[in-house]
Formats: sequence, structure tokens, C-alpha cells
Amino acid sequence: MGVIAAVAAAIIAANHARHKSPEHEAPAPAPAQGAASAQANVKPAPPRTWQFGKLTLTACDLGQPNSGLSTAAWCGALEVPENRAEPQGRKIALKLAVLRSSAQVASPDMLAFLAGGPGQAATDYAGQIGAMLDPLRAHRDILLLDQRGVGGSNALDCKADDKADADDGVGFDPDKLRAAAADCLKQVQSHADPRYYTTTDAVEDLDEVRRALGVPQFDLVGVSYGTRVAQQYAMRHPDAVRSVVLDSTVPNSVVLGEDFARNLDDALKAQFARCESDAACKQRFGNPYQTLIQLRDALRANPHPVSFRDPQSYQTVQRVLSEDSLVSVVRMFAYSPVTAALLPLSIDAAAHGDVGPLLGQAKLLTVDMADLAGSGMSYSIICSEDADLLTARPQDANTLLGTHMVDAYKAICSAWPRGTRPADFHQPLKTDKPVLLLAGQYDPVTPPRYADEVAKSLTDARVLLFKGQGHSVLATGCGPQLVQHFVEKLDPKTMDASCLDRLQQQPFFIDFNGATP
Repeated sequence: MGVIAAVAAAIIAANHARHKSPEHEAPAPAPAQGAASAQANVKPAPPRTWQFGKLTLTACDLGQPNSGLSTAAWCGALEVPENRAEPQGRKIALKLAVLRSSAQVASPDMLAFLAGGPGQAATDYAGQIGAMLDPLRAHRDILLLDQRGVGGSNALDCKADDKADADDGVGFDPDKLRAAAADCLKQVQSHADPRYYTTTDAVEDLDEVRRALGVPQFDLVGVSYGTRVAQQYAMRHPDAVRSVVLDSTVPNSVVLGEDFARNLDDALKAQFARCESDAACKQRFGNPYQTLIQLRDALRANPHPVSFRDPQSYQTVQRVLSEDSLVSVVRMFAYSPVTAALLPLSIDAAAHGDVGPLLGQAKLLTVDMADLAGSGMSYSIICSEDADLLTARPQDANTLLGTHMVDAYKAICSAWPRGTRPADFHQPLKTDKPVLLLAGQYDPVTPPRYADEVAKSLTDARVLLFKGQGHSVLATGCGPQLVQHFVEKLDPKTMDASCLDRLQQQPFFIDFNGATP
């Protein structure tokens, strides 16, 4: 026992500099009163650094967009070739950050969080990710890597013309979309070649970061589009994967955009069926889906300007309410059970001429989603990996969304360069690695059947259904504890998930005071 204790002590001492978290460091002693004037001439201490593998990370604070909040982390960068076939060509710097474990000696496997979108930068959401995965930080460091093309990794962001971006009530206009994509392309070509900003490129970036950090294996946690990255990484680098968590799963076989109309209609109808089965909701709103379709048809025939009070500035603003703007707002509402609970009330109000509840809430939602608008990276992903396979389906014509998403992507991609897609890109993931799949019952974009499809080709996997929930469910209820248990025990088929039975359906708002008692 003495030898084991001595070896353990030596390991702890050797790893102390890498694994001791700043929040556990003893504070520096306060200077004596007489030393204050002398210290005024002392140069500020250099920034704290942490040598992690081959990378030198620096203590940093990661700000959250549209918020004054920030999260302490360790930040760094890794330079990689933009085009790996030309290693001497243009280099791009990948921004990364590590949320450090509170353990004296962290587990050698590292948690890698893969953000959604495509277009979200992981480092922008450090606070939410840290809170969501906090139970796992007891033993593991968490990697946040801005995928190439977003955030601090040579972002392919485009500044849109405010006038061109405004909804003029014309409706779907492929020429307008094509022109906007061409303008975006001119902006990003000054510093990037969009052909090399694909999921496949991102996967190789992630593995290069792993090797630079000296991490033997990742525990992958992907959300939404991040689940595509996770599956592709597990296909290309199976030995570098210890476990996989897929939240709101996108199967490899899915062509992004093709199912959007069906998935949204299925989710809305399932949600509204709850309203029709509730006496108070049915009496107040009747058939919300029918009201929604009638409102859409009326706006298709007669888009018109409307006024409403901006919930942030409290000023009266005006915009054109059209079929497209209505559908976009409803689609955003459907992502979360909290906003979906407002839909029957907001649709009913709009149908009676009061658009404030619908458009006011949409104003708040679009602030959070602004990072996805005009994202050249998302164009590179979809145009390279999905666009040539997109087919407008006749059965979607009468859905709320119709074929507009498919038509929009085809228009955009006619003006956008395409990268290379591996021949097996859309093949299902087959692995014996432990995989946990999380699905929201009313997810309007990645429904539970997607998780079931992926699980069919896996030998050690389990799907957990979050009843009453929408898109991105890991942080809901006991989700963080279940993911912690899974990553630590690797027992997806036998783990106790009965805590999910405590999840409750979100009651619908009957009026602006809330639900019925």
C-alpha cells in the first residue's frame, strides 16, 4: 500500500500544474499597507497559462452573446491548413477553450462538446454548456472548439443589407436568395475558400486538436447538427472515441432540409392535439392548427404592414406580415415547450388582428438566433453535403412550411461553391461504442424517430424520450445527471432513467395570465 500511495502522490505532484483549477488556488496574501505605493510601480503579473499537451492555454473569460455574463475558461488556438491537400497554403486559426475539471487529477478522456446550427460557435455558449455538463466536470475537462467557419475560427459571417433583408411581403423569391448568397460569397472569399468548410474538414480539425492536447479519447456530446459531426468523427476515428451522447439526433442518412416541412407539421399537430383534448383550451381556441392554416392562406393572398410594440425598446415598430414571416415565427416557437405553449393564444390573437404577441416574442427569439443568419459556414455545409440530394416532395405542398426550405437551399446553393463529400458520408454509423441518444417528444426538426433510426445500427445504444419536450433536451430535468451516469458507467441499456417520468407537459396559455389553475 505504501508503494501505491507513493506512486499516486508522485502522479498528483506531476499533474498538479495541469489539473489544479484556478478556483481552488489559494488567494495571494494582501499587501501590507505601507507597500501599496511601492506596488503602484510594479508591472502587472503576466496572464496565467496552462500547458496542455503541445498547446499553451491562457486564462480567459468567455462572454455570452447579447448578455453581460461571462464564464472563466482556458483559451487557446491551433493553426491548421485550410485545405489539407495543400499543407503549405493558407492557414486558419481554430479558437478553442477548455472548461477545467475541479479534480486534482482529471480523467484522461476529455469531454468534447459539438455545437449545433450549423453555425453556432461553442465558445459563445460556455456558460450554458458548463452548467449543463457541470456534473461531469468533477472528473473531466470539457473542450469547446469553434468549428471552422464560425466564431473565432475564421468565421464565414456575412453582413446583410438591412433593406434587402427586410420582409417586403413578396414571399419566396429564389432570385433574391441567390443574389444574397452571391453577395455573401464575395464577402467571405477575401479570407476563405468555402469549399473547405464542411463537416468532414471539421472532423479532421477536431482530431488534430485532440492530438495536440495529447488526449487519448474523447467522450463526444453533440447537439442537433453537432450530432452529425459526432457520428462522422466516430466513423473516421473510432479508436479516438470512448463514448457518444447524441441530443436531438440527425441521422447520417438524412438530407438536411428535406424533412423540415413534415417534421414541423407532425410536431405542431401533436402539440395542438393536446389543446383539443383539454376542455378549457378547446373551448377557447377550437382547432389551433386549422386557425393557423387559415391565417397562412389569408396572408398568402394579402400580406400587409402591421404595427406592434417592440418588447425590448417599447417603441412601436412596423413590419410586413406575410406568409413567410408567419411560418418562420411559428417554426421558432415550436422549438421549445415554453414558447409552444403560447402558440394557440398567439395564433388566435393574430387571427383577430392582434399580432403583438406573435411578433413581439419573435423579436426576442431572433436575437438568440441571429448568429445563424447569413452564415456562410451553414451554406458550405448544406451545399456540399445535402443540396444535390434535395427533392421537393409533392406531399409537402400543403404543409405549413411547404417546399420553401428545399427551394431556398437549391437557390442558395446554385450560387455557392461546393466542397467534397465522402462516398460513405450518408451511410449509417456502425459502432460498438456506447451511445446514448436523447429525443424530445415534440421536436419539430429532429423528431424521436431519427434517434430510433440511428440506434438500429448500434450494438450498445439506448434512446431516452423526454416527454413533452422539444429540441435540445440535455439540460432538461435530470438530463445532466443521466449523461453523467452514462459517461462514467458506460451502461446505456441498464441505466435507471425512471427520473424522466417526472417530466410534465407544459400547459397551454389560455390568456396572458397563463394556464388554467
